[in-house]
Formats: sequence, structure tokens, C-alpha cells
Amino acid sequence: MTSHDPQHDVLQVAARARAASHGLALATRAEKDAALQGMADALLARSEELLTANAEDVERAESGGTPANIVDRLRLTPERLAGMAQGLRDVAGLPDPVGEVVRGSTLANGLELRQVRVPFGVVGMIYEARPNVTADAAGICLKSGNAVLLRGSSSARSSNAAIVAVLRDAVAAAGLDADVIQLVPGDTHDSVKALMRARGHVDVLIPRGGAGLIRSVVEESTVPVIETGVGNCHVYVDASADLDQALAIVLNAKTQRTSVCNAAESLLVHQDVADEFLPTVIEALQGAGVTIHGDPAFAEYDDVVAATDDDHAAEFLALEISAAVVADVEGAIDHIRRYSSGHTEAIVARDQGTIRRFVAAVDSAAVVVNASTRFTDGGEFGFGAEIGISTQKLHARGPMGLPEMTSTKYVVTGDGHIR
Repeated sequence: MTSHDPQHDVLQVAARARAASHGLALATRAEKDAALQGMADALLARSEELLTANAEDVERAESGGTPANIVDRLRLTPERLAGMAQGLRDVAGLPDPVGEVVRGSTLANGLELRQVRVPFGVVGMIYEARPNVTADAAGICLKSGNAVLLRGSSSARSSNAAIVAVLRDAVAAAGLDADVIQLVPGDTHDSVKALMRARGHVDVLIPRGGAGLIRSVVEESTVPVIETGVGNCHVYVDASADLDQALAIVLNAKTQRTSVCNAAESLLVHQDVADEFLPTVIEALQGAGVTIHGDPAFAEYDDVVAATDDDHAAEFLALEISAAVVADVEGAIDHIRRYSSGHTEAIVARDQGTIRRFVAAVDSAAVVVNASTRFTDGGEFGFGAEIGISTQKLHARGPMGLPEMTSTKYVVTGDGHIR
């Protein structure tokens, strides 16, 4: 193999990451926190070179006709850099999960049993657009004792390369091995495929991006994958809802920020309040620039587009929403079971029996009662940071904070015990 072979290149950085991970797993909290603070300082001290690199990516995206919402996710500003730095400081302030005792007991034979948190080892991140993910992922992985291999999209290659260079310098200055943070070489899908096939060299992969990216990683990878984040999130307005409250929740969930996975993409309304609520919510959504893809009940109103099955299943990530009237809470549950991506579903209701039924029957990573779907977020949950929102059921589900970036091992202590 030559150094130009993607598999060779990826396995080389993975080998360096593995070696670096051994030392990081033994680092103290003080050592890791000092590195995180240094990384935050470096982002601000070298902001000019980071913004210059990002400007190259933004110019390339705009000249290539990239949609404005994607360009916005790509763009860095002094304020966003400050937010990235603060995020690293926030991670430094969180408890260290490594070594935490999950459970422990003394067995009947006198053996002492403890289950303790340990790092995965080497984590691969495959993600799109947002260069802030580069710093977020690096910080979360470092704090949880993991080396990280970062493979961002080619659209952010200049930004990501600059950010990783800054972070590696800061880590080295703090006395840790810089190879705990590395950029996966290559801009083609071949390098992504090599990372996905690096079983035994990479312990877990986490994809962050659109449905196509996540599906590709899940289906093609031989490395274990934690599936994150496609969000066809629903808001169901029940007959018992406070309709003023419901209107505020729908508007916030849909329009507060559209390009994120916890934004509402589907609206369901109980038929008993449809005549009263539909005119109000349609006017409010359309006034905010939202295109409504509605079922026949919604489509009776002006400028509502007739919805297709694909619309009801869509993650729009834009000022668009699917909408339908349902007979009751069971109709809402059935609709969600058919179309949901398993991320977040919300109910607006005052009847406690209806709320209990919805919460028990809806099988998603988060179920929200009388609040916006936008709260499904590691920061909003008080986790301090997240590396993604898992929509699968194994290992981790929902916002993934530091504890979810660890595995466990059992420590068994005896005094000459034999079996």
C-alpha cells in the first residue's frame, strides 16, 4: 500500500489514536480540564486564522449554490467562536465520568464487585457542515477519556483543519498527546468508507448529519455505530389543550430554529378543536413564513399545500411543516408510529389520562408534555454538553452527554478466593 491509499492513511491515524488513548485513559481530571481550558483559550487567541479559513469554506459554498440555511450552519463568527470556547469550558466544569462506580456490592462469598465507567478508546465522528461540532466532539471525547478521529464534510475542510490544528497545539501544550485529536485524511468517500471499515482500530462511530449520511454509516459500517439524530418531531394538540399555550409551543417548536433535529416537523390536531385551532395556527405559521403541507382538513384553508406520505415522513429542516387532523389521542399515536423517526414527540393537553396514555404509548427517545420539542438537548437537560442525540435503543438513547461516551468494566476484588 502507498501513503495515498485511503485505507492505509486512515489506519495510520487510527493507530496513533489508539496509542494516544492509552495515556488519556489514565489522565487525571485536572490534566484533562487544563487541556480543555487551554483549547478554549487557543480558539479565541487564534480566532483570526480560524475565521480566515472558514471564510474560504463559506465562499466556496456560496459560489457553488449551497442553500442559505446550510451556509449559515457552515459559517463561523466571533460570537460562534466564543460559544465554542465556552462550550469547552463548560465541559471542563462537568464531573469526570471515568472511574465512576455505576454499581457495587459484596457478594455472598465475600467478593467485592464494582462496575466502573471506562472510555471506549477510539471514537470516530462523521459529520456534516457545522465546524463547531469539531470542537464540541473533541472536547467531549477528551473529557471522557477517548481519542477522537474527526471526519467532517468536505464543505468545511478548511475550517476543520484549522480548528484541529489549534486544538492539537493546545493539547500538546497541556502535556497530553496531541494525537488524541486527529482529522481523518482525505476528502473523498473512500476515506469515510475506510473509517467505517476500521473495525478493531476504531471502537465506535457516531454520525451527525442528514438522513442520507446516517443511513449510509449505519448500513455500510463494520465498526459499531451509535445512530443519531434524524428528527421528524411531532406536536399533538389534544382536545383538552390550552389552545393559547398550544399555539406558542407549535410556533416555538417550528420556527425558533429550523435547521436542527429537535425542531417540529409535524403537527397533529384533535378533531374536536380543529375548527377553533386551525385558523389560528395556520395564520400564525404562515405569518412566520412556514409552508404547511396539510391533510384534507388543513388543505381547505388558503395557501395550504396538499400533503403526501413523503411530507408526513419528512425532516424538512426549513420553514415547512406537515399537518393533519386526528380523531383522538389514539389517532395521534398511530400517526406517530407510522411516520416518526423516534426522536421527540410532544403533547399539549390538560387531561392527565390522555397525557399518561400518550407518554406510555409513544416510543421515542424523548416525549415532551406541554413544552416545545426544542428542549431535547443535552444543554437544556442539564448535561452540560452533548455529542449527539441517539435515536437507537442500545447503549444510549436521547441526548448523549459524558457518561454516554463511556463503557463499563467490572472490577472484582477478593482475598484468595477460588472457585
